[in-house]
Amino acid sequence: MNKLVFILLGLLIVPLSNFSQEKRLTADELFAQARTAAFDQKNYAEAIKISKQALLQAPEYTDIRIFLGRLYTWSDQIDSARVVFEELNGLHVQDEDFFLAYASFAYWNNQSTQAIQLIDQGLSYHPTSQDLLLLKAKVDYSNNAYDSAEKSVNHLLQLNPKHAEARALAKNIQEYTAKNAIGLNYNFVHFDKQFDNDWHIVALSYKRATPLGSVIFRTNYANKFADNGLQFEVEAYPRLSKIFYLYVAAGYSNNVGIFPKYRTGVSLYANLPHSFEGEVGYRQLYFTDNIWMYTASIGKYYQNFWFNLKTYLTPSHQNISQSYAGTVRYYTKGANDYVGFMIGTGLSPEENRNNLLQISNYKLKTFKVGGEYNFSISRTHLFSLSSTYYNQEFRQGEKGNQIDITLGYIKTF
Repeated sequence: MNKLVFILLGLLIVPLSNFSQEKRLTADELFAQARTAAFDQKNYAEAIKISKQALLQAPEYTDIRIFLGRLYTWSDQIDSARVVFEELNGLHVQDEDFFLAYASFAYWNNQSTQAIQLIDQGLSYHPTSQDLLLLKAKVDYSNNAYDSAEKSVNHLLQLNPKHAEARALAKNIQEYTAKNAIGLNYNFVHFDKQFDNDWHIVALSYKRATPLGSVIFRTNYANKFADNGLQFEVEAYPRLSKIFYLYVAAGYSNNVGIFPKYRTGVSLYANLPHSFEGEVGYRQLYFTDNIWMYTASIGKYYQNFWFNLKTYLTPSHQNISQSYAGTVRYYTKGANDYVGFMIGTGLSPEENRNNLLQISNYKLKTFKVGGEYNFSISRTHLFSLSSTYYNQEFRQGEKGNQIDITLGYIKTF
């Protein structure tokens, strides 16, 4: 009889013990389970269920309530998310993550005014919050409030110069904040063998920021082959969306040989996730015949660095000429302050040496390496210095060296 009683008690104790072990899961442990379900398994419904269970144990657990609001947002349960965030707002919660979550919810649901109000309130408690500053810059940028967006992103870069996403955004914002810019460039090219005379190129440009994107008018004067020439160019960067924008260019010169008679170019650029950017397009030069080049590039912001790989492919009857260049920039401060290094092969239509393309030298071997230094003073004075060394095969089996030096100044207003 006693043995039977012990067996029955054992059968009762085991499930009770298991039940008590489940009940002993703390709110923190349940919170961890909910995060695993959300982030690792992408099971938002299960994460919501576990979060609610955790809140039964700890109704005042603010982090879990904020997380629940995020889960409802990610699940497109807009009304439920709003209820959670409004309840937290009524409790005068001051957590940084609350303002970030609620402002993000408002922004994603096209309530930008409320998003900015929440961000500003959050920044009053957390003035150095990088996440809030970045979100404010994004919201202002989407609302065409470019001056405010630039202020936020520059503050963020002062706090953390290695913030890659902020640096990529700063580059885009810059296209809108400087309404006008006048630029002056001087380019000097020296050849040790290929030509007897040095080249001198001077460019005067005016840039105007418009609601659709920037437009640049440029006049180029060149002294090449001991002869003079003028070229007139216009470039535009129309915005298609916050992700895509175009480069559209055209040029004309009556001094063929010094410059191409006509030039055109179009590229589609994309601001991609994770601070990547891409480009595909074409360039066309017309001297006495058309030269068509197709281009593609990929860029990446990483901390203070910008990496870019670019190629030009030029089809001909016999082969496809190829030009490749890799560029690395190290940003010291804002979008206009950096040191750069470039290495590559082949000629590109973007260089002042592009008139060499017409005499078929682009089929021969070319190696190039260079550096650049850009810096700004008081945000409105931009200075640049660059130098490139070329080793080019200008006749079969015969190579020459060239040095290219460029000085530039831009005044924005």
